[in-house]
Amino acid sequence: MAKFKKIIVAGPLVVECIYPAPNPRDSAGVRAGKKALSSAAQQQMNLKYAYQKLELLIAANFGVRDLYVTLTYDDAHLPRNRAEARAAMRAFWKRLRKARKEKGQELRYLYVTEHKHGEGRWHHHALINGTGEDYDLIRRLWGQGGVEFKQLRIDRDKNFETLARYLCKEQRDKAGLRLWSGSRNLRKPERECFRVPNDTQLTIPRNAPITFNNDNRDTLYGHFQFIKYLAAGWETTIGPRPKAKRRRRRKRP
Repeated sequence: MAKFKKIIVAGPLVVECIYPAPNPRDSAGVRAGKKALSSAAQQQMNLKYAYQKLELLIAANFGVRDLYVTLTYDDAHLPRNRAEARAAMRAFWKRLRKARKEKGQELRYLYVTEHKHGEGRWHHHALINGTGEDYDLIRRLWGQGGVEFKQLRIDRDKNFETLARYLCKEQRDKAGLRLWSGSRNLRKPERECFRVPNDTQLTIPRNAPITFNNDNRDTLYGHFQFIKYLAAGWETTIGPRPKAKRRRRRKRP
């Protein structure tokens, strides 16, 4: 009996899932059981929830050397509604894109617009690809209020999923309205689905620095497994520069 295997690769983040494939000779009860397992796999892998889609998009485009920025408004520039807030952001991206283009630098970004928590003031959370010379430029080009920078973290407590959940915390104003916006050049996660033998097992690589999820169970209708991990060879933090080694002086004879 064959299985399906799905793989999604989003930058350093790897998501894999296997579940039973349907068989025309299965009884109605077995088909129903496999359908339930397939639904569980779909819930994990088909990115039904908004934060899951956003998690993969963030992982595919941003890392620890990029910027997590919160942009706020002072009283003089505070928007009256979402349309004005989005217009202010479009103007900001236009200015930043022009400044980057003059230096031959790419601009990739993703942002959300919020106002339903805290003091209810409009503000934006944005992810921007870093160039190493961004802080003063972004503060100057924003010019609407405050700018707060934070370093992206990728560990068990803070990672792509926790950030995506935070950015999706506010309900949509209208059903079907996407919670975030981004530049057109954002890289898309790579997806692959194919049949595998029934005895196939998913294994997390030994050199994977972080494992986020590992769901492995056998049922009357087949085997279901889901894993999510960080691939080896990617930066998970920006540490301090190593201290220069002092040269040992040779002792004179």
